[in-house]
Amino acid sequence: MSAPLYSWGRFPLTPQHGHSCVWLDELPQQLDRVIDRHQSSLPFGNGRSYGDSCLAASDEVLHMSALDRLIEADWQTGTLRIEAGITLAAVLAVAIPKGWFLPVTPGTQFATVGGAIANDVHGKNHHVRGTFGRHVRSFGLLRHGQPSMTCSPSLNASLFAATIGGLGLTGIIAWADIQLMPIRASQIDFTVQRFGNLAEFFALSAELDAQHEYSVAWVDCLAKGADTGRGVFIVGDHAQYGSLEVGQRSKLSMPLTPPVSLINNLSLSAFNNAYWHLHPRLRTQKRSRYEPFFYPLDRILHWNRIYGRRGFQQYQCVIPDANAEVAMAELLVAIADAGQGSFLAVLKRCGDMRSPGLLSFPMPGTSLALDFPQSEALENVVFPCLDEIVRAAGGRLYPAKDAHMSGADFRQAYPAWERLEALRDPSLMSRFWRRVIL
Repeated sequence: MSAPLYSWGRFPLTPQHGHSCVWLDELPQQLDRVIDRHQSSLPFGNGRSYGDSCLAASDEVLHMSALDRLIEADWQTGTLRIEAGITLAAVLAVAIPKGWFLPVTPGTQFATVGGAIANDVHGKNHHVRGTFGRHVRSFGLLRHGQPSMTCSPSLNASLFAATIGGLGLTGIIAWADIQLMPIRASQIDFTVQRFGNLAEFFALSAELDAQHEYSVAWVDCLAKGADTGRGVFIVGDHAQYGSLEVGQRSKLSMPLTPPVSLINNLSLSAFNNAYWHLHPRLRTQKRSRYEPFFYPLDRILHWNRIYGRRGFQQYQCVIPDANAEVAMAELLVAIADAGQGSFLAVLKRCGDMRSPGLLSFPMPGTSLALDFPQSEALENVVFPCLDEIVRAAGGRLYPAKDAHMSGADFRQAYPAWERLEALRDPSLMSRFWRRVIL
């Protein structure tokens, strides 16, 4: 029997039984078998969603990771047709030597292309290129009891829109045509500067975002008083010269899951203080390989084990521009007062490029993301406080990272949910959707 599958945050700790396919033409029969036996299912990629959006209500998932092939490539135009279970790392491995890169990439290269579409992932260049869904030209969609269909902006357009950001509920994405972006080198030239508070972050963002492809900030989630929101600001671009090497960093690994979280107030405070002082006060130009720039945590295999047996939850929100500065200050004060958080707390501005998807997360505004060790206080005290701030500011949470959002907050923040529900494959149901809709 295959090993159980889990979400990345290990909360809720609900094991999934995976049903795999090796070839695309096996998908319809495998889906029929799972539905006939268990009534409902859900596609499952590489398990990089943090909460319960990747967990089937039946706990029986269609495991897509074996469908990981490059079907067709046009290296003149940078278009690929690939199976949905292929990881972003595998796409980069074939694309970079040809002078192409993913136009949008999230913070891990171990997500699958199907997962990137289903969660409409975004990255450090949302202000320039929007979400992943903007660069999907078409895909094959399998719905239970129906012939396979092709979806694009002109073919089955309503299902195309509902599937991008649709959390795997409209059907099984079998393959996808995606458009890559050209690069001259795989290295990143970037500028780094630490800032002293939240107002300085917004000033740097207003000045530098439009000048660069990538923009992101690390923020000290424990800083208080005049230092609230201090952090390190980074902007970068693909280098104009250099090699087209694929990343070959040696990997570390967290060998086991400790009984309790290794992230605590003492370790976090020491790390954050050292990390902030380690970076320069004045703008400094540097060069990096693409892996540490985009995927700093990917170097540590099984890093999610650091949070112990109870797992962790990520809190990722976006606040619209009109309320961003005030609400972000309130969020950071509340997080610092709680004395919890993560080493990697990410603050960034989102742009105004609309996604083709119905339930895309970003909006013009500012996004904050950080991880919290799972605890009763988190559920009963910290998250309700943060939720109230986000709600009052007209913001919303990211379903791909969520394990606690209330149905009322979800429906308020994503009014197109009714259109998705109308187009949902009735045989597909996640624990997330059951929690927030049913």
